Amino acid sequence: MAVGKIIHTWFEGDWHEGNPAVMRAADHGTWLGTLVFDGARAFDGLVPDLVPHMERVNNSARVMGLEPTRTTEELCTLVHEGLGRFAPGAAVYIRPMYWSTEGGAGVIIADPESTAFCLCLEEIPMPPPDATQTLCRTRYVRPLLATAPVNAKAACLYPNNARMIGEAQARGYSNALVADMLGNVAETATANIFMVKDGHVRTPIPNGTFLNGITRQRIIALLRADGTEVEECTLTFDDFLAADEVFMTGNLSKVTPVVKFEDREYPVGPVAKRARTLYWDWAKSGS
Repeated sequence: MAVGKIIHTWFEGDWHEGNPAVMRAADHGTWLGTLVFDGARAFDGLVPDLVPHMERVNNSARVMGLEPTRTTEELCTLVHEGLGRFAPGAAVYIRPMYWSTEGGAGVIIADPESTAFCLCLEEIPMPPPDATQTLCRTRYVRPLLATAPVNAKAACLYPNNARMIGEAQARGYSNALVADMLGNVAETATANIFMVKDGHVRTPIPNGTFLNGITRQRIIALLRADGTEVEECTLTFDDFLAADEVFMTGNLSKVTPVVKFEDREYPVGPVAKRARTLYWDWAKSGS
């Protein structure tokens, strides 16, 4: 699925314009879902946290039984090469992907020696600074490590997320606040979540049911360095209903305030605004 109209994809040693076919009907990744990806961002001539994103896609590949075919340094070099094909300052979604073409022992297991790779760069605008989201609950939950490869950014996890968003949108909300299998708040269907109460920031502690997002980690570090207390802890839906403000962090949109959870409305609060400012200042600093 192409979201943007300007796409450049590196596959099998060359760059291709548009949305080229990279998987075949009998590829292991096509019919058994052994595909991982990551998503970094380029905007305003900046490519923040590119290295940890490229490290994570290689780690995700290993979790799925694949063997990464590019080092982190090689991936970063290829990304910068591809970004040179876009207009200066273009907002680009950077998506490296690995999948297996052959099965190993027992067919269902991926053959690591058959790992395929492509890098898809897709021009997708950054959301406007005043973008917000609304959340509701969902009947669907985040799986545990014992039930799914939640320690990888694996494509097979996303149909479950799509069910969450579909349910939320059917109720008139833009996203869902999601529990883990123990009933504690984990994240939204697309991003990590934060809440603020009396100036104190809290966010669900990574417990193996969701990825500890790279932008999440960056925002925590920036807020703490700025003098704001941030606690990672177990949180309930009632905690969020009682919050003074709520915001999301994720690579595609960075920092997005939440203005409603079920019937509870929130202002776009000072902590979310500060988190966004801190992130952009840090990105522009080249640190």
